[in-house]
Amino acid sequence: MKVGIGSNAYTRIYGFETGVRMLREQGFECMDYQDFINTDLPVYQLSDNDFETFLRKQRTLLDAEGVELSQTHGPWRWPVHDSTPGERAERFEKMARAVHGTAVLGCRNFVIHPIMPYGHNQDPNPEKFWELNLDFMGRLTRIAEAEDVVICFENMPMPALSIASPEACRKFAEKIGSPHFKVCLDTGHCTMLKVSPADAVRTLGKEFLQVLHVHDNDGIQDWHWVPFTGVIDWTGFSKALQEIGFDGTVSLETSVPSKFTGENRKVQERSLYLSAMQIAGRLE
Repeated sequence: MKVGIGSNAYTRIYGFETGVRMLREQGFECMDYQDFINTDLPVYQLSDNDFETFLRKQRTLLDAEGVELSQTHGPWRWPVHDSTPGERAERFEKMARAVHGTAVLGCRNFVIHPIMPYGHNQDPNPEKFWELNLDFMGRLTRIAEAEDVVICFENMPMPALSIASPEACRKFAEKIGSPHFKVCLDTGHCTMLKVSPADAVRTLGKEFLQVLHVHDNDGIQDWHWVPFTGVIDWTGFSKALQEIGFDGTVSLETSVPSKFTGENRKVQERSLYLSAMQIAGRLE
């Protein structure tokens, strides 16, 4: 297994070029590209030609530093607004552009959340909830197939939703029925639903587990803590990944708090890297 981290852990602090160089110097081999998440960013306002030119320049920088993009993260808006056909159409347009951008970046995996037409904390009509998501994700999958990108459907931390648990995500992926539609397993989200990340790995198996979001919490809030600082059994999780033969990236979705600066920050960044290496089974 390789080790990676979300781009925001470095690029928000140091800028894109310096951040990529620094995460590679720390030892990370892969990066989760997170600049597609916020649809208010200028990248979504660019013309098609300028959009591709911008991303190709970033890909050149990544290649020069020897950093692989293990995944990108698609648009996510908070608070959720997916309740009307117009809102869902606007989100689909942004999703489709981000899928294309993922391909331009030379990345295979695109992580997304389900649409939430009733908000994040209620699901009064599960049958309709599934119907809307199957239609939305089915259409997006056809775009992903044309771009040779794999959509990675992320499990959610919201117990009210009928598509939230790793088991539900697997069933949903089975319904879509495409090799270009798999699952992103988020360890912190599992824990908030009282599901062991190790059990979730076995539920998904190698057939459906495509990428990871790795972070810790207290089992109550989605804190995105550094692994080994919360309640997750990381030894069991690592063992489960090895059992199913997972050969992807242990990708951290956490970062060093901004209060750490200078050498102290570098120490904390090193700790992040070592936590990923330990989960990947690459430390003695």
